[in-house]
Amino acid sequence: MNRAEIMERLNEVFRDVFDDSSIVVDDSTTSKDIEDWDSLEHINLVGAVEQEFKMRFKMKEVSSMKNVGEMADIVAERAKR
Repeated sequence: MNRAEIMERLNEVFRDVFDDSSIVVDDSTTSKDIEDWDSLEHINLVGAVEQEFKMRFKMKEVSSMKNVGEMADIVAERAKR
């Protein structure tokens, strides 16, 4: 799975979780860029990403993610395994 495929799938997850088909995320997207992205939606988002990519984030990964790019990096690293 390449980076473009990961970002395409992440975009779909974000659109689904936030129920907004106009959302387009990139590496620099943060919670400040999406109006409804609060702590509760963050939990829903992490769960949806885990389900989409059939993986589990470690708690330290979740708490250290600063943007969508870091999330994509973790997904890409796990896909190599």
